[in-house]
Amino acid sequence: MALWNDIKRNFSSGNNLMRLIYINVAVFVLFKFIDVFIFLFRPEGVQVLNPIRFFMMPADTEVLSYRPWTPLTYMFLHSDFLHILFNMLWLWWFGKLFLIHLGNRKILPVYLLGGFSGALFFILAYNTFPAYADILKDSVALGASASVIAVVITMSLYKPNMELNLLLIGPVKLKWIGLVTVIIDVLSIPSLNSGGHIAHLGGAAFGALYAMQFRQGRNMLKWLEKFFEWVVNPKPRMRVRKPKHKTSARKMDDKDYNYAKAKHQQEIDRILDKIAKSGYDSLSREEKEKLFNSGQ
Repeated sequence: MALWNDIKRNFSSGNNLMRLIYINVAVFVLFKFIDVFIFLFRPEGVQVLNPIRFFMMPADTEVLSYRPWTPLTYMFLHSDFLHILFNMLWLWWFGKLFLIHLGNRKILPVYLLGGFSGALFFILAYNTFPAYADILKDSVALGASASVIAVVITMSLYKPNMELNLLLIGPVKLKWIGLVTVIIDVLSIPSLNSGGHIAHLGGAAFGALYAMQFRQGRNMLKWLEKFFEWVVNPKPRMRVRKPKHKTSARKMDDKDYNYAKAKHQQEIDRILDKIAKSGYDSLSREEKEKLFNSGQ
């Protein structure tokens, strides 16, 4: 019970990155338990279809027409342990940077619309190119990869010269990580997971679009951020009445607040400069906590 209470508390009070990871893991565990149940209790000689099939996204538009929920549900499904492990690691690494630089409210819309963009690329490709004509009826998509790559490419283009220390490689700028990721997906289209790589490119396309317009001072998802913030945190906000007459003490409070805010921003800028020069791993635990708190 203590563990369950900790999970509920972390889910309700944590950031949207942790909520996305919790949901992906919970869905994966749920369907794996269903797998175990079907394996143990399936009558001999009877073929039982795992219900996960009804939440995967079909490439065939006719099947999609009576499973319209699948462009949403597919991005929270995973086929096996390694599939979810690598997706959640990528989401965790780049999601932390996303929270620091773009904030908590933006990651959920980017994740979801990156997934929808991946779904669109997948469906269009399978219904357009002759290479998929023979397998169209049986092809389905599942996995958070398109959504995760939308987050990866957003950060790769928003902070292209920031460096990450990669195992056995060393410091690598985000723009090269994003570029290599896209090139690998393009070259992997003729593979067995062709549809998956095409969906990745859809997520990458959305991430690139979002990062470029955001760098130009626009935010095309502002309305969606407010909606998701209301959905995730529906607590009513108390109205605070402003005093009719400001006092000198109030002015002093404002001055102190602005001074403290400026000092805090200077500290955040110093930490970000340190990341740019030495990578995220060079930060102390206290510095990492300050960055996380600033992204809330």
